[in-house]
Amino acid sequence: MGKKVTLKHIAEALGVSTMTVSRALNNRSNVDGKTRERILRKAENMGYTPNRVAKSLVSSKTQTIGVVIPEITHAFFPEVVRGIEEITYQTDYQLILTNANEQFDREKHAIQTLRSQQVDGILISSSLTEKDYSFYESILETGTRLVFFDRCIHGLGASCVHVNDRESSEAITNHLIEEHGYQKIAHFCGPRHVTIGKERYLGYKRALENHGIVINEDWIIESGFKEEGGYNAMQKLLDLPVSARPEAVVCVNDPAAFGAMEAATELGLKIPEDLAITGFSDEIRAPLVSAPLTTVHQPAYEVGKRAAEKLLKIIENEGEPAEDIEIEATLKIRRSCGC
Repeated sequence: MGKKVTLKHIAEALGVSTMTVSRALNNRSNVDGKTRERILRKAENMGYTPNRVAKSLVSSKTQTIGVVIPEITHAFFPEVVRGIEEITYQTDYQLILTNANEQFDREKHAIQTLRSQQVDGILISSSLTEKDYSFYESILETGTRLVFFDRCIHGLGASCVHVNDRESSEAITNHLIEEHGYQKIAHFCGPRHVTIGKERYLGYKRALENHGIVINEDWIIESGFKEEGGYNAMQKLLDLPVSARPEAVVCVNDPAAFGAMEAATELGLKIPEDLAITGFSDEIRAPLVSAPLTTVHQPAYEVGKRAAEKLLKIIENEGEPAEDIEIEATLKIRRSCGC
């Protein structure tokens, strides 16, 4: 195996100083353009790769960013990560991706591992199902740079990038009421101490209240965010007598809607003729299921880009203020609601 190419090897090959090579490779302004081009070309030809460990000792940065997502199977999160990667690639940062699998203990372990690797900052969509936010308070007190995305924890002084969950949930519920005349509408919700669970429930609730529709608590079932939960919630709903069943179901996200559709179909119901169903996120499968899913389109790629941009600003500028960045979502109207 050949020896690792160093700055000294490049300098000797070109007859310049090691300092000049270092300045050129680090894009410093005190190297003329022709010399920089020669050095970059020679470094590439010789197979030079920068020593990130050595560089981090000088700059106090590792050029790495940690990303913690609550689950990998939901197509929303890979698309968010793609947006994050687009920004970090342009700025020469590397990503370390971790999956909490909807478990807060795993989330804590992931964050502690990322901190031990001295990442420059962490992007996180929290799986938190506890009301005690002291863990994050203690992390922020250490100076760890955090930006939340999608599932946020507000009131901690950390930035967050998310869509307008409450307004979007209200809008899709309004569509069922105003365009189709549904009055009996159920909701499969996420845990209400997770922000998207709470906000989407409140949007559903506000739409019913604004139209003078009485909320039936028997039709509000916590499904969680996975297909299995939606499937089980639908089975529970359909255990009710036919006369006590709703006409439509607003699901907290697309996976829950897919599970709900499967359970309803197995029990002989037709969608949307017997039961209308809506989702939230606009997964890649949404237009492909047997009754294409009416849903809320979340611009996941844009969420990832904006979150990465904000974190990099915080890393590069100590005085960068915290922000709540809200991105508008839009309705995708398809057949599952009766259209």
